[in-house]
Amino acid sequence: MKVLGVTGWSGAGKTTLLTKLIPALTGRGLRVSTIKHAHHTFDVDKPGKDSHRHREAGATEVLIGSAARWALMHEIRGDDEPGLEALLGHMTPVDLVLVEGFKSEGHDKIEVHRHGLGKPLLCRADRSFIALAANYRPDDLSVPVLDLDDVAAVAEFVMDYCESETTSKQSQELAS
Repeated sequence: MKVLGVTGWSGAGKTTLLTKLIPALTGRGLRVSTIKHAHHTFDVDKPGKDSHRHREAGATEVLIGSAARWALMHEIRGDDEPGLEALLGHMTPVDLVLVEGFKSEGHDKIEVHRHGLGKPLLCRADRSFIALAANYRPDDLSVPVLDLDDVAAVAEFVMDYCESETTSKQSQELAS
């Protein structure tokens, strides 16, 4: 299972790129899953629903299932926030897991950046970045620059990545 991050500063367009990239990759036959890091408290449940009431009563995990989907909610309850490796351990194996966020983890990543964002390029100082997807062409980079608005070109880069045997040691450890 390949793991590839799509990360960058807030407002760079990570989610926009991912929502275009996923169908481009699945259309080429890849089975793709995603992991999204949230910097805030979030809830996928609704107060008053049975599953929410189970959690509020103290259940560590609540799994809800239907004919359309299932979801497992796990309460941290004071434990440390799980890292990417722990979260990947809960995923069903697929061809590629695209990871949004987790920019400080060591997996291979594509940085998303926009001209005028006012934030430095992360790929200049972090060797885990294997490409930059941007709407401009910065000078003096050691990674390929992909046109952020050319989803087909980004998808081709990702397909080549998935077919390659060389990935960073950290990404190989995370995927196993």
